[in-house]
Amino acid sequence: MLNVPAPDLGDIAVVLGTRPEIIKLAGIIRHLGPRARTVHTGQHWDDDMAGKFFRDLGIGEPDVRLETVEGQIRGLQVGNGISELAAHFQDHPVTAVIVQGDTNSTTIGAQAANYLDVPVVHVEAGLRSHDRAMPEEINRLVVGAIADLHCAATPQNAENLLREGIEPSRVLITGNTVVEATLLARELPHREVQDLVSEKALQEGYVLVTIHRPENTDTAESLERVVSALSTVGCNVVFTLHPRTAAAVERFGLQRYLDGFEVLTGVGHADFLELASHARLLVSDSGGVQEEVTVLKKPLLVVRRSTERPESIDAGFSRLITPDLDLASEISAALADTSWSDALRDRPSPYGDGTASRQIAERSRSLLGRETALPVV
Repeated sequence: MLNVPAPDLGDIAVVLGTRPEIIKLAGIIRHLGPRARTVHTGQHWDDDMAGKFFRDLGIGEPDVRLETVEGQIRGLQVGNGISELAAHFQDHPVTAVIVQGDTNSTTIGAQAANYLDVPVVHVEAGLRSHDRAMPEEINRLVVGAIADLHCAATPQNAENLLREGIEPSRVLITGNTVVEATLLARELPHREVQDLVSEKALQEGYVLVTIHRPENTDTAESLERVVSALSTVGCNVVFTLHPRTAAAVERFGLQRYLDGFEVLTGVGHADFLELASHARLLVSDSGGVQEEVTVLKKPLLVVRRSTERPESIDAGFSRLITPDLDLASEISAALADTSWSDALRDRPSPYGDGTASRQIAERSRSLLGRETALPVV
């Protein structure tokens, strides 16, 4: 464990470990100021997936970095991470722990805190896909069972929690921190789109793709379904390649499909949003992208069996493309449907007004000096 802070550095631990968590928690960290103790689990460990995002978002290096999570399988990530983080909290007590979303880092932070009777604040609480084959769904259910304050992004998320028996006093509807994160990122330095894609793609238009979830990358059949469909749509394809997907392409011998795409690696958040803002269509399995398109006002095809973010679909920004559908046909139809993009221009995001980070930080600061349960909402 590196850079262990002095006990008085901060009373609220913000535990994160993946690129989306860094992006979505940066605003809360800034609002907490010196009271925040940033703990990086190392779930995403390389510079392209983690380090550059701390720098780009101006929140500095993590105060604590776990050493036993990086590169491990899921069970060891969670088991090792809980053990190491609990030991840190025991030696360097905190007043509360903030976690976000549904990653292995989320459940590590929540469980380590709960076992030491430290209140847990869950950001983006109440998402449910009702698909227990998704590792993320298990993490959501575990954290939902032990969190003390559930910061739900939408009324639908809050309703999920209430149906599971969570006390209404512990559920706070805040909106999603992705709104302010996206707006802020659009103001940060970024490369112009013409520096990111070819002149041909810029003039003719392009489909922006990001694929990384296990359901789309763990078997040759599932990954080939995606890349082969993209190769037939008759439009430029800009593929931002996730390390998991890059390894799967090589493992399954699917490089021939990528040879026809413009492949980008190590794309920062601001650069990705610049690409997305100019794309004709996005194709992705990312949860965060489902939210970001509602701020950017762009159409998205969600390539998954199910989604825990139905709000984006209900609001008309996204369409769920399940494995039983012909992906190539769906992409072609979406590209031909110019009225879809036009209809989104003035449509409000279902994820709030951009004040979620401030609300969550203020409620978390109210815990300083408390040793009892969180205050009633």
